[in-house]
Amino acid sequence: MLIDTHCHLDFPDFDAERDDLVGRASDAGVKQMITISTLVHRFDRIKAIAEAYPQVFCSVGTHPNHAHEEPDIQVEDLVRLSEHPKCVAIGEAGLDYFYDYATPEQQARGLRRHIAAARITGLPLVIHARSADDDMATILREEHANGAFPFLLHCFSSGAELARTGVELGGYVSFSGILTFPKSTDIRDIARDVPRDRLLVETDAPYLAPKKWRGKRNEPSYVTNTAEILAETIGVSAEEIAAITTENAFRCFAKMTRVAA
Repeated sequence: MLIDTHCHLDFPDFDAERDDLVGRASDAGVKQMITISTLVHRFDRIKAIAEAYPQVFCSVGTHPNHAHEEPDIQVEDLVRLSEHPKCVAIGEAGLDYFYDYATPEQQARGLRRHIAAARITGLPLVIHARSADDDMATILREEHANGAFPFLLHCFSSGAELARTGVELGGYVSFSGILTFPKSTDIRDIARDVPRDRLLVETDAPYLAPKKWRGKRNEPSYVTNTAEILAETIGVSAEEIAAITTENAFRCFAKMTRVAA
């Protein structure tokens, strides 16, 4: 059994075949998945998808590239919406300096609000970090000093120091198809150093299809290839990495129930 801890089933890429791709995931051994929010104002759509499939769960939050679009979203809104029984996480929120859709200040304000919501609810914060390692580490340390909160660094593509900071503060590190790319030797080196009880796998579908399906639209069933490469990277069997990452997912996303296969 594997769990895709981060996909975007609400994106239009999947509208024509959502039933089929959920079925393909199950057939591939990906028995549960979490569809991640990028805009709080679309939460009704996200929760409806989670409600439609027993094996699909969801989050609520604003992606940093949309931080300027939802400045009105408050901590109380995130907390209230997260009470939905299928909502198992806050986010994704974070810092993305690769693009400049939202200013660093707008992104940081949004991130701190999401951290507050994670602290209040006890739900893990799904963190998006791109080209912003130093500022992300600073905010994580500052906020942790104000009170611990659960979190994971999703689709990890940052430097080793941010991974170490995340683990030191109690976070998880989630690897996507990027791990499988031939040139991603630095990411595989980082994965070897992450404690096994902090490892997660994801697709970030429809983006970043792993090597086996490179160039195609990604989907939850493809997390199997990422898991295979992660197993090779840290020197365990495919069965072991499935067990490790699945138990880690249930520990991280503690509100997520186990669905019968």
